[in-house]
Amino acid sequence: MQQALALALGDDALVLGHRLSEWCGHAPALEIDLALANMGLDLLGQAQFFLARAGEIEGKGRDADALAYRRNEDEFCNCLLVEQPNGDFARTVARQFLFSAWQELNFGAMAGSGDAQMAAIAGKARKEVMYHASFAADWVVRLGDGTAESHRRMADGLDFCWRFTDELFVGDAAGLRAAWDARVNEVLAEAGLERPKAVRGIVGGREGRHSEHLGHMLAEMQYLQRSFPDAVW
Repeated sequence: MQQALALALGDDALVLGHRLSEWCGHAPALEIDLALANMGLDLLGQAQFFLARAGEIEGKGRDADALAYRRNEDEFCNCLLVEQPNGDFARTVARQFLFSAWQELNFGAMAGSGDAQMAAIAGKARKEVMYHASFAADWVVRLGDGTAESHRRMADGLDFCWRFTDELFVGDAAGLRAAWDARVNEVLAEAGLERPKAVRGIVGGREGRHSEHLGHMLAEMQYLQRSFPDAVW
């Protein structure tokens, strides 16, 4: 069970880190470009630790690089939310806001994990994620309480991402839902945004059933390793 958890958390961080890297040179302002790049690097660091731990527990000699670059799409266990395309800046903010709020709560809960290494990784990662959650929440408020155009885009971004949030609360994470709802509702109220209407959740990522977007992303991300499998840095 710990191996599956480490793999899922590592995949979440790896995929979202790559998505944020796609903003490099394209963000609305240099300040935002640097912030998203640094958040992406934080997530890649988390992926390194979680995937390395998953490989150790598995005991088959696969390290973090092997798990990141030598698995096919149906072997990835990330939630569907993180693999969704960036869209405009507001949609990226919505995705980050919803995911980081969950990630911060989840890592806090993992402090009591019976696996000391997992607890240590989560403890370090939570400090980084607190900034991610704060950054995203701040932009939800700024866009939601800004112009009519920014309000509309922020609402649209939340509506798009909302259908993927149910998957965050499967299994042991179900107990985080009330605290997550409270955090999300507080920020949306400050932003003057309505909570998206409840919709039938789209799930499957944890079981390896992904959208077409992940396959396209992995084709790019894994290209060098697939082309030169014996290469090392």
